[in-house]
Amino acid sequence: MAFECQESTEISKNLANYSESNHSSYNSAPENLETSKPSLDFNPKKGISSFYGSKQLPPNDVFTNARRSITDLPPALVSEILNCLDPKELGIISCVSTILHNIASEHHVWKEFYCERWGLPVASGLLGAGASDEKSWKKLFVERDFRSKTFLGRCSIDVLYGHTEAVRTVFLLASAKLIFTAGYDSVVRMWDMEEGLSIASSQPLGCTIRAVAADTKLLVAGGTDGFIHCWKAVESLKHLFDLKGVEKQNKEFRLWEHEGPITSLALDLTRIYSGSWDMTVRVWDRSSLKCTQVLRHGDWVWSLVPHDTTVVSTSGSDLFLWETNTGTLLNVIHNAHVGNTYALARSRTGDFLFTGGEDGAIHMFEIISGSDESSVVQVATWIPHSGAVYSLAFEFPWLVSASSDGKLALIDVRKLLRASKRTLGKRVSRDNDIDQRNIEPPQRMLHGFGCNLFSVGIGADRIVCGGEEGVVRIWNFSEALEIEQRARALRGIRLENRMRRRRLQIEMNNKGGRTDQCSVAAKKKTVNGDRNSVWHSKRSISSKVKT
Repeated sequence: MAFECQESTEISKNLANYSESNHSSYNSAPENLETSKPSLDFNPKKGISSFYGSKQLPPNDVFTNARRSITDLPPALVSEILNCLDPKELGIISCVSTILHNIASEHHVWKEFYCERWGLPVASGLLGAGASDEKSWKKLFVERDFRSKTFLGRCSIDVLYGHTEAVRTVFLLASAKLIFTAGYDSVVRMWDMEEGLSIASSQPLGCTIRAVAADTKLLVAGGTDGFIHCWKAVESLKHLFDLKGVEKQNKEFRLWEHEGPITSLALDLTRIYSGSWDMTVRVWDRSSLKCTQVLRHGDWVWSLVPHDTTVVSTSGSDLFLWETNTGTLLNVIHNAHVGNTYALARSRTGDFLFTGGEDGAIHMFEIISGSDESSVVQVATWIPHSGAVYSLAFEFPWLVSASSDGKLALIDVRKLLRASKRTLGKRVSRDNDIDQRNIEPPQRMLHGFGCNLFSVGIGADRIVCGGEEGVVRIWNFSEALEIEQRARALRGIRLENRMRRRRLQIEMNNKGGRTDQCSVAAKKKTVNGDRNSVWHSKRSISSKVKT
């Protein structure tokens, strides 16, 4: 980890000449070193070599000044250097030495890496206030990254029956281990994610439910009659929401202002977002339950996804980027797909956007925020389906798509993202022109089911999907996680045993060095070996004397 300047070759030659010419004088007159002082003159044109131009500096000091480790730098500078690394590079740095391992393992950037990809951990939303003492952020990051690889392993499929008609929307609330589904039968159902059992179902709402969204405080469902049906969470309930309305009547209400069917819903901490076939996206304040912004489009709104103060929506075949506080249109991408653009997904940092359309294609865009305007640049394209893509879901690094051809596609976008200090990637690893040949195809396809898969969700080692069949399917990858954990434990045991055998072998070799030397000498002078040896010649002489 030594730092080298641009003139390192010239410096090394000067140091070698210096050491050869002054080694004798340095040994003969050490008393001169006490009174001598090194020259601190620096000439920027001559470089660092002018610093070592003094004949009075001892060679040992020259070499210690010429080669320094990163640990010799100030802690603040080391922290800034580590901030520029991605998780893989930071892990490599931690393997160099014990000092760098301690610095890199406890660095605060691991918390940023984790939150950028998956948000705060579900079990401990207050990590850093005491809960982080048990596990460091690096361990949490490594465990979560390991879990994300299980989607390529073995899985089991659970089928949930309950809906009498097609399922139009599914929503996976991983933090509460709940699944919400709705469809043509106008009933919202709540399922236990772990057991796959039905917990509760609402009364028929009177129309098709095409959109559902939820967090731990609020559940919303959008109907084709233009209303948003809402349930507030009940603290005394284990499963948060009283869909049947038994506990408290004031926990259930409706919002009316749309003039057409509601096709998409989303929530954040302070707002409710709704899109409709009345060609508008409405932004609602969660505390006052009033509409604060109306974003008007030129065609039916199919999907929307918010992040911070911006929201992206699809209308017809076009893609719109809005500023929600002022209602300003920041950017438009016309004809993003051939036909309607049905599906949207967005990374947690909001920098990357994924779209799915009627042409069966999936596009990846990067949103670059500038001082004056925000630009949207296409990064990659996949065509994994033969039918329209109706739904997309994203959890780093997996993008999942549901299509009318009855297939699910799993795409790993990790290689298309280049991590930086505070985002998943302000830049994308691409040249000026996109080389589509370098884009990897989907890593896995899940198929063998009926046509028209309308909605998909991903989270907590599971993929949930609903479609025209009227059933909800859950792909459970926790079995693959257990198998991989056992395999990793066995690999660790094998490695530990191998290292133990190696240490024992080294100890035995060190202890048996003398006996090995004796055995070598014995082999050179064997008793029953060569008849011309000294032993046999002396024996023949003594026999002649006796005779």
